Amino acid sequence: MDRDLLIHLPVILAVARCGGFAPAAADLGMSPSAVSHAVRAVEDRLDTPLFARTTRSVAMTEAGRAFIADIGPAFTEIAEAVERLRAARGRVTGVLRLNVPRVALQIAITPVLTELARRHPGLVVEIFSDDSLTDIVAGGFDAGVRLGGMIAQDMVALRLTPPFKVALVAGPSYVETHGVPQAIGDLAAHNCIGFRLLTSGGLYAWELQEAGEDVVVSVGGSVRVTDPTYAKELALAGTGIAYVFEPLVRRELEEGRLHWLLPENAIEEPGLFLYYPQRTSRAPKLRAFIETVRDVLRTG
Repeated sequence: MDRDLLIHLPVILAVARCGGFAPAAADLGMSPSAVSHAVRAVEDRLDTPLFARTTRSVAMTEAGRAFIADIGPAFTEIAEAVERLRAARGRVTGVLRLNVPRVALQIAITPVLTELARRHPGLVVEIFSDDSLTDIVAGGFDAGVRLGGMIAQDMVALRLTPPFKVALVAGPSYVETHGVPQAIGDLAAHNCIGFRLLTSGGLYAWELQEAGEDVVVSVGGSVRVTDPTYAKELALAGTGIAYVFEPLVRRELEEGRLHWLLPENAIEEPGLFLYYPQRTSRAPKLRAFIETVRDVLRTG
């Protein structure tokens, strides 16, 4: 093995994972010029370009994608072997990279991270707030969080929450001014906070139930957001009606700061799940996270 080549391969993997030289440099604690030098050194020794550069972007070449696919698992196994050795001595270390939709952070992740930091102070958890359906394997993540119906069948899934309803909520000031819709059709006359899908760019149509059947309702209003947690804030401010997961607004509903509208028309989601590839399940950092999830969230 070419030792001069070997020492630069983690940099190649970081550039591929982070999507650029500058983010990889920040991730590795190196300067962008040092990252560029390492990439060039590998490409020169292989006599093959691994990345296509422009002034605005860095993308892997076909040869680069194949090379990353070949070496990535080997370096993952080495990193996990180091972690297992440290874990055997009572220390869980490393960086755990999680891909999590923003709405799940408040519902399930925050209490887990608080306890995890107490148990394993040497473990660093990087949370990537992401509402799109990212490929966690291609993105270099250890695990992700999604609704139960959105997880690929080849993934291992661990329940984080029970099933929950999706609630239409509004603040007292909005209800006092505009009244309460009595049926789904009444929503057309109300200011409904829209949701723009980041992946497709389309507007999300609200899914509701009527007479035991699922219905899809296109709504209109003065505000559209891409963050469901901000829709909650707008509802609290009296701006309009928000469509949100019930656990996200449970406290506000109990305190009377929000009203649940048309509860009989609410659909039920299967709940949030942690998911990860089978091959990563032996990694001590992921096992430590899973154990903490089970203890804090009582998932069994």
